Amino acid sequence: MENEKEITQEQLLKTATKKGFTQGMTAGLFICAIILCISYIASQLIPVGSSKSAIASIDNSETEEESKTVVNDEVVKKLQLLEESIDEYYLKEADAQEVENSIYKGLVAGLGDPYSTYYSKEELEEVYDSSAGIYYGIGAYIALDETTGGGQITKVMPGTPAEEAGLHDNDIIVAVDDENVLGLTLSEIVSKVKGPENTQVMLTIYREGEREYLEIPVTRKKIESPTVTYEMYENNIAYIQITEFDAVTTEQFREKLNQAKTEGMKGLILDLRDNPGGNLSDVVDISEELLPKGLIVYTEDRNGKRTEYKCDGKNEIQVPMVVLVNGNSASAAEILAGAIKDYNKGTILGTTTFGKGIVQRIFGFTDGSAIKLTVSNYYTPNGNNIHEVGIEPDETLEFDYDKYLEDKSDNQLERAKEILQNQQ
Repeated sequence: MENEKEITQEQLLKTATKKGFTQGMTAGLFICAIILCISYIASQLIPVGSSKSAIASIDNSETEEESKTVVNDEVVKKLQLLEESIDEYYLKEADAQEVENSIYKGLVAGLGDPYSTYYSKEELEEVYDSSAGIYYGIGAYIALDETTGGGQITKVMPGTPAEEAGLHDNDIIVAVDDENVLGLTLSEIVSKVKGPENTQVMLTIYREGEREYLEIPVTRKKIESPTVTYEMYENNIAYIQITEFDAVTTEQFREKLNQAKTEGMKGLILDLRDNPGGNLSDVVDISEELLPKGLIVYTEDRNGKRTEYKCDGKNEIQVPMVVLVNGNSASAAEILAGAIKDYNKGTILGTTTFGKGIVQRIFGFTDGSAIKLTVSNYYTPNGNNIHEVGIEPDETLEFDYDKYLEDKSDNQLERAKEILQNQQ
């Protein structure tokens, strides 16, 4: 989704004066010193989610056990020494705000968790925009390619600038406006791809089969994400695809599901391929339109506190179902697929899912910035934690990409139709 490693110093330090850098660095040191205290405060708060209600005030109080804090006197002295060395010898002028942000990002990066990160005020606003389902960008879903460290285009949305420019599914973004993005977090890559409406962005693309990188200019436009698509096939087999779980997704899904029922649906293909996840609340709401009475998912934090999300079963689907998944089906998509599998409400078809069985929460600070932390594990109704394991399909079938390029045929979709026809 146009919706998370660290930029090098050379890329970041560009425009500020040395005086401004010194002031910014000094301020950064003080704020950095209390981030650990904030992380405890934040753990007691309501998650920000799609609202801005959970705000942690920045507090200069020290931790009770100074020996446990990373930012002790020795670390502060070393940071000051680094600042003096940069002020004295660094060739270029430094951007004080970027350096300050990098201090906070570096502290969170030290957790070794790719899903925890620090958001500047601007980055946090982009997160809110993304979860709302409306943004300004190119119209493509982007995931982090773990092999190259670049941004993999998992799906080009029809009728968008990405399609018009000739971008393809599985293209890898290696640079944005001639700036190398390999090794950045997904949110950092996406923030560079997005931008004001009617501005142009130059993407450097690696495409399998091409001998050289492709330089593709794309003009950004306002994108209203159609997160749910619907089609009715022969034999009254309905097809509903969910591309991600945003704030707009639940109503879109209900509308399409009701349409399918009105048109005499006798079987449902639920396509969660390349769905990177999204809002927990939305996947729970959608699950309530499909599942029997019982658990949808439950989470456990580091203290063993368990939170359960349940379904009343009033809307349990009464027709056979096939759920399409692949290696890019992650997080919230796995919650839905895992619950359907545990309740035997459908056949899981495709390839093993991504394997993200952990939950993140965003905690905001009074200056408009925020920290996103992994706070709990989640479990399917049968108690399975699929983190770094994924959900294994009931029937494994690799996607025939060559055949798709040849005639746009979808072998996994055709197999799903066969399964439902045999169950009618």
